Amino acid sequence: QLQACGGGLVQDGGSLRLSCTNSGGTFRRYVVAWFRQAPGKEREFVAAIKWSGEHTAYADSVKGRFTISKDTAENTVFLQMHSLKPEDAAVYYCAAEGTLIRSSWRNPTAYDYWGQGTLVTVSS
Repeated sequence: QLQACGGGLVQDGGSLRLSCTNSGGTFRRYVVAWFRQAPGKEREFVAAIKWSGEHTAYADSVKGRFTISKDTAENTVFLQMHSLKPEDAAVYYCAAEGTLIRSSWRNPTAYDYWGQGTLVTVSS
């Protein structure tokens, strides 16, 4: 079971760190990703990390501002978000899937395991 937390209200240009913890076991061999969905919009890929190794991927819209990382001891994946913009406001979801090829990382339908979502609000 994935548990996402860390959302909140932040001003334009501010920072937040989201966390995704697997309470059901280890992320070993999984790809863990963050997606977001704003009202009236489709769920979109934000970032992903492969639990084994250091491979990561980012949406172009967040490159240079967001960083995805992991803490293997805590079985947690983080999304550090800097320079937040109003257009970053959304419900952020973490997702996980095992043995996922890299070309599928950005596809939300490729993931079977989802957290409950955490709301990020950015005030202008």
